[in-house]
Amino acid sequence: MPDPADTFQARFERRWGHLRLAHVRALAWLLDAPDLLDPFDPHWQGRIASLGQPGLEVAQWLARLDQDPARLDAALGARVHTRLGLYAEKLMAFYFSEHGQLVAHGLQVRASRNDTVGEFDFLLEAGPGALEHIEFATKFYLLEGSAGARFDTFVGPNLADSLGAKMRKIMERQLALAAHPAAQAVLPRPVVKASALVKGWLFYPAGALSPMGGISARHCRGFWCALAEVERLAPDNWVVLPRLQWLAPFKAGNEDGLLSGAQLQAALGAQFEATPAPVLVAAVRRQEGGLVEVERGFVVPDNWRARAALRRQQAG
Repeated sequence: MPDPADTFQARFERRWGHLRLAHVRALAWLLDAPDLLDPFDPHWQGRIASLGQPGLEVAQWLARLDQDPARLDAALGARVHTRLGLYAEKLMAFYFSEHGQLVAHGLQVRASRNDTVGEFDFLLEAGPGALEHIEFATKFYLLEGSAGARFDTFVGPNLADSLGAKMRKIMERQLALAAHPAAQAVLPRPVVKASALVKGWLFYPAGALSPMGGISARHCRGFWCALAEVERLAPDNWVVLPRLQWLAPFKAGNEDGLLSGAQLQAALGAQFEATPAPVLVAAVRRQEGGLVEVERGFVVPDNWRARAALRRQQAG
């Protein structure tokens, strides 16, 4: 387990522990979390966007929002979100709009009525007569396999994609959208810059970090283990994180859902019999009658490694 005083969770709690509301904490994470990818690594050809560290003005804005979230609630809408990516996009759209940067969000480009070429995640102000295209992604990947394949060794928990595949799609297709002839009909101004803003968490076997060029040194990270290995985990206070709570470190004003290690293993064993999808869990400590996250990781079914290896062979 990493040094408890130097984890991202500890730093987040020191700076944002006063925020109470889940939506506001998620937004604070999106603005303050380290970049997943190193924007200065030559592999990305200068096409990785970075928000930088939020200053005092943004911190005060978030504090006011935590006290009166009416505008944020209205922007998110009454519909219950089920897709984490869409939820994160709406949070970022709200931030860009509130700070006078947003020109368009989710602007679709069609070659014809039934032929969608693509979509601009965000078009932002970039000076007089110009726009910046930001392609936004919030991703969660587990390191599996040899480091030789580099970014393809980070795979999604459901094995549907990899960091390598995702970034190739973004760099080769999505960031080139403004150059498509059909885009000219919908763009209000020329796009002078296109880059990818990528946030997320990377998870390592037993939490053992494997530094890799192109990945930010201080990225958000956790562990992953198979169900049979849960009994070896040292902390004994756990909560299961629903998908829409995957962004910011978990915090609650009560102890609802608190599980011991044995209870966690039993609950996930029963769940995997019905649905073999990896589950994100958080180790928590008690604080002021509630719980605060100290570490997180994915627990995967015992056959996940074999399935991941098969997927890698098929992809190769």
